[in-house]
Amino acid sequence: MNPKFHLSLDVADLEASVRFYSTLLASPPSKLKLGYAKFDLENPAINLALQEKTHCCLQGLNHMGLRVQTSEEMLAIKKRLEAAGYETTDEMNTTCCYALQDKFWVNDPSSYRWEVYILKADTEQESLIAAKESCCA
Repeated sequence: MNPKFHLSLDVADLEASVRFYSTLLASPPSKLKLGYAKFDLENPAINLALQEKTHCCLQGLNHMGLRVQTSEEMLAIKKRLEAAGYETTDEMNTTCCYALQDKFWVNDPSSYRWEVYILKADTEQESLIAAKESCCA
């Protein structure tokens, strides 16, 4: 599988957003939980996550990411970024957005958050991270 673009959006109304993106992408979500939906599609090659947020916390773009197939691919990207002077933060064996993942985070020059990750397994838990600052938030 080729790397897949990942986009995470905060939304005010999950039900309405699911209807819109289901229509736009001609597909229902592949995962639908309380306050969370994910469209994981091959065509278009996108992993779109939606998190329902209250008005005070609605930020729009939550984070962007790149899902890769192997740990080796993920580590190669991490090493390339670090060699160029970018600081990364690891999260290995973390449960986030109803999935078990290995990942790292990096901010671009405008402070947009990016995650590069591998999906290890789907879970029934949203997150094991109490603060949820780096996961789905």
